[in-house]
Formats: sequence, C-alpha cells, structure tokens
Amino acid sequence: MTGTPISRARRSRRLLIIVAAGLLAVALLVDPIARQVLTGGRSIDLEVLQLRLIYNTGVAFSMGDHVPSPVLLTVTGLITTAIAVYAWRTAPASSWLAVVGLAALFAGAAANVIDRTLDGKVTDYLHTGWFPTFNLADTFLTCGVALLLVSLFVDARTEAKESAR
Repeated sequence: MTGTPISRARRSRRLLIIVAAGLLAVALLVDPIARQVLTGGRSIDLEVLQLRLIYNTGVAFSMGDHVPSPVLLTVTGLITTAIAVYAWRTAPASSWLAVVGLAALFAGAAANVIDRTLDGKVTDYLHTGWFPTFNLADTFLTCGVALLLVSLFVDARTEAKESAR
C-alpha cells in the first residue's frame, strides 16, 4: 500500500471492516437458512459435500461439550474480542493478505459466538463424510489462519528481497 501512514492505516482498517462485516453477514444469513431447510433430519447430497444439520454444544470437534454454555460463551467471546483488538491494532502495518486473513478469522469467530448466544449451541451443516460436520464460520476461521500463514511467508520473502537490494 502506498500513501501517507495515516491514509495507509485508514485503508487497511477499512479493508478489515468491510471484509469482516461481509463475511459475518454471510455466515449469519446462511445459518438460519440451514436450520430451516435441514430440519427433521433432512439431508442434501452434493456429491463431495452433504448438507445436514448438527448442533455443537462444545467447541472445535465438540470438545468441551460438558462445559456450561455461559462459560464457553464467555471464553469464546473474550477470544473473539482479543482477535478484534489485535486485528485493529496490527492492520495498519500488515499486508493486505494478512488483513483479509485477520478479518476472516474475526468474522468466523464472531459468527460462532453470535450463533451460540441464541441457544447455547453452534449450528453446523457442512459434512464431507471424512471430517466432522462444520459451518461456514468454521470455514472462515480456517481460511483466515491459512491466509495469515501465507502472508507470513510472502511478507518474509518480500522483506528478504528488499534487504538484498
């Protein structure tokens, strides 16, 4: 990104907000549709992927399903807040790839927290047959982490090239 440090910071934070808000909105729109369409044990086979409704009272892979819902909600809410603060503070100095990764990470975490707030469980509906059932927010979390890792390699490589000059 070019321009003054202030304009760069604004652009980075604007990108963070736009991507996070867009992904969060998509996840929050899809969840109730999945609940409505897939009720009563209905399943939709899309070859590689099946759509079927599962509720997760725990966290990743149903771990912690014995922990009271208010405790899970508090802990995941605090983690999501920490991600938001970190993303906001580091966005001005981060590459666009890292900013998009942080936005996806925040959007996925926030969508799951909001879903859990409704009834103490997260709505999962994407099933591959070889992996536990997950939702769109989980996909955003995973893609966010992947983008952050890629940005680390790309940024390190760019810095190495620039320092070699």
